[in-house]
Amino acid sequence: MRPGPLFLVCPGPPASPSRSERPPVTHTDFILPTEEVRAALADGKPVVALESTIITHGMPFPDNVETARLVEADIRGEGAIPATIAVLDGKIRIGLDDDDLDRLAKADNVMKCSRADLAFAVSSGRPGSTTVAATMMAAHAAGIKVFATGGIGGVHKGAEETFDVSADLDELGRTPVLVVCAGAKALLDIPKTLEVLETRGVPVIAHGTDELPAFWSRESGIKAPYRLDDTGEIARLLVTRAAFGDHGGVLIANPVPAENEIPQAEMAGYIDTSIANAVKQGVKGKDVTPFVLGDILKLTGGRSLVTNIALVRNNARLAARIAVAAAA
Repeated sequence: MRPGPLFLVCPGPPASPSRSERPPVTHTDFILPTEEVRAALADGKPVVALESTIITHGMPFPDNVETARLVEADIRGEGAIPATIAVLDGKIRIGLDDDDLDRLAKADNVMKCSRADLAFAVSSGRPGSTTVAATMMAAHAAGIKVFATGGIGGVHKGAEETFDVSADLDELGRTPVLVVCAGAKALLDIPKTLEVLETRGVPVIAHGTDELPAFWSRESGIKAPYRLDDTGEIARLLVTRAAFGDHGGVLIANPVPAENEIPQAEMAGYIDTSIANAVKQGVKGKDVTPFVLGDILKLTGGRSLVTNIALVRNNARLAARIAVAAAA
C-alpha cells in the first residue's frame, strides 16, 4: 500500500484579539509621570502640581523658565515634590526635567490647553501647556491633590454679552484638587467670579486675610467667604472634603507679599487701558488674558512681572506646606 501524501502544518501568525477582547483605551494610557513623582505618590509623599501656561503664555523668555525652576526649588524647600504638567510628544507629562522645561519654554506654537483642548493636543502630538482646568484634570488623574498657580480664570468683564467665562470655574466645581492662587486675575469681574464659584459649590478660603486678594494686589474690596490661617486646618478641610466623593475642588486665595504688591487703585488704571487695547485689536476668548498680561507688563515698566513671580513663588510655598500637612 502506497503511503499517502505528507502534509506539513505550519503555525500561522497569532490571532489578533477581537475588538471586544482588547483592553479599552483610558486617559491613564496618556499620563506619564516621572519616576520621582511616581515613587512619591506610591509612598504617600507630598506632591504639588504646577501648571505650564505661565511658562509659555504668562512670561517672556528667559524669565519663564527661570521662574519655573525657582518655583520647583521653593516646593522642594518646603519638603514636597514639584510636578510641572504639560503635553509633550503625545503624553501628558507629570513632572518635567530641566531639558523638558527648556524645550517647552523655547517652543513655538504651543497650544494653551484647557479641558476642551487637552485630548486634541495629545492625539495630534502638538506641544501643549496646561491652564488651571487642564492641570487640575491631569493632577487628579495622576493622584495629586494639591496644585499651586498664579491666579485662576473666571468671569470676564462684559460676560453678560460675550458669555466669556473660564473653564477653570467648572473644573473647580467638579475636580477634587485643592488650588492655591492669589485670587482671580484682577482683569476679571471678581464679584461675578465669586458668585459662579458659590453656585458651583466651591469653598473659597482666604489665607491670612479677611479680604479676597486681587492677584497683583492684596485687596479687592470683597470680603472672603472663609478664612483659614493655619496649614493644618486647610489640610484637614482637604481630607474631610475628599471623603465626599461627589465634591469638587477647594480654592485657597493667598495674597501676594506686601513688599511686592501693586496697589489696587494703581492697577485698575493699567487693567482698564489694557482691556481697551484688547478690544481695539479684536482680541477675544482665551487670547485675552495673555494679551492683557503682556500689555500690563509694558504699562508698568516690568513691575507686574516682578509681582507675578513673587506671588507664584509665595503660592507654591503655601501649597507645599499644605501638601506636607495633608500627607501627615
